[in-house]
Amino acid sequence: MKQKLFYSVSLFLIGLFSNAELLAQSESIKKSPSLKIGIFAQLYLDSIFTSNNNFKYKQGIPRFVLPAIEFIQGAEIALDSLRSGNVNIDAVIYDTKSYTESVADLIRKKKLDELQLIIGNVKDAEYVDLAAFALLKNIPFISATYPNNAGITNNPFLVIVNSTLKSHCEAIYSYILQNHGTDKIYLFRQKGTQEDMVAGYFKQLNEREGKPLLKIQTVNFDNDATVEFLISKLDSNRKNIIIGGSLDENFASNIAHAGNQLYPNYPITLIGMPNWDGFSSLQKKDNFEKFPIYFTSPYFNDKEDGFSKMLIDTYFKKFKIKPSDMAFKGFESVYQYAKLLALSPENFMNNINDKSVKVFCDYNFKPVVLKKDKVIPDYFENKHLYFIKILNGSFSKAW
Repeated sequence: MKQKLFYSVSLFLIGLFSNAELLAQSESIKKSPSLKIGIFAQLYLDSIFTSNNNFKYKQGIPRFVLPAIEFIQGAEIALDSLRSGNVNIDAVIYDTKSYTESVADLIRKKKLDELQLIIGNVKDAEYVDLAAFALLKNIPFISATYPNNAGITNNPFLVIVNSTLKSHCEAIYSYILQNHGTDKIYLFRQKGTQEDMVAGYFKQLNEREGKPLLKIQTVNFDNDATVEFLISKLDSNRKNIIIGGSLDENFASNIAHAGNQLYPNYPITLIGMPNWDGFSSLQKKDNFEKFPIYFTSPYFNDKEDGFSKMLIDTYFKKFKIKPSDMAFKGFESVYQYAKLLALSPENFMNNINDKSVKVFCDYNFKPVVLKKDKVIPDYFENKHLYFIKILNGSFSKAW
């Protein structure tokens, strides 16, 4: 399987690298383009190929490149599918880590001026540069994967698909307020900057009116969360709602294992942070056979719909492997928002929540205003979050 992956991805990279424009889609040569879309990803082509187009890595594709490659592979399949449906697209894929043409260079040379839509799997300086350019030119910028506003304000053309940590805390708080207001509620945390941030969000949410709306007990600990530790804090006669207020895997694993040993004698609902979906210690089969662990996510796809089946089939035919989550995100972001651009080329932002272009997930983009007296949104952000359950190594939608 690794050899198949190396071979298929290598061919894909060589195809990208051999074209000086990266990927000016050949379909646009055959007919006059109507939709100009820029797709940006951190491909690092100049880092993994020599000047003679020879691949540098004998051991295979470096892991740091794979997510962007998979995103672009999904995006390409989306473009092919849209064209087969007579949507006229002129799309170019840009490597944001290019040595010769950075995002700043492309902007300075006016090579992006004709774009009508920007879709990015980007972060860091490239994210900030693209957002500033989008605002300057009034071009919608779909940030498909980065869960952060990067300090950007006053930019109503920035659309954050992968919700920020604050939005996840808002969703968790809202759920607890509506369903568990009279239960025992705990915020478990350890020392750390991110932990301070999470605790601050919950405090702000809980004290909007000047005094706590919910009785949330904060539990701090530096050592492992043992069974004895949980027994000293929890109530065996009431429902215990534990917010896992840390993005650290050891923290999550310790609480989950201790809670698993007490469950169901102690009725525990454990809700973690959004990155808990990637913790292998929570996904091992038989580790948590009867003890569910919950987390929030903007993405949920059971892969039973028509788009998913088509992507899986096409991807396997092209690359001889199943598509990753990043391939699904690349497909969805390009197909959904290119289709929306085709339907509303002059009024894209006002129709950002058009349900007719849904591909996999439900999204609900709302304007975010960071200061009460402002009129112009600082950005738009997806506020629709799924609650996902991990049970015995399997993921399912909980509510």
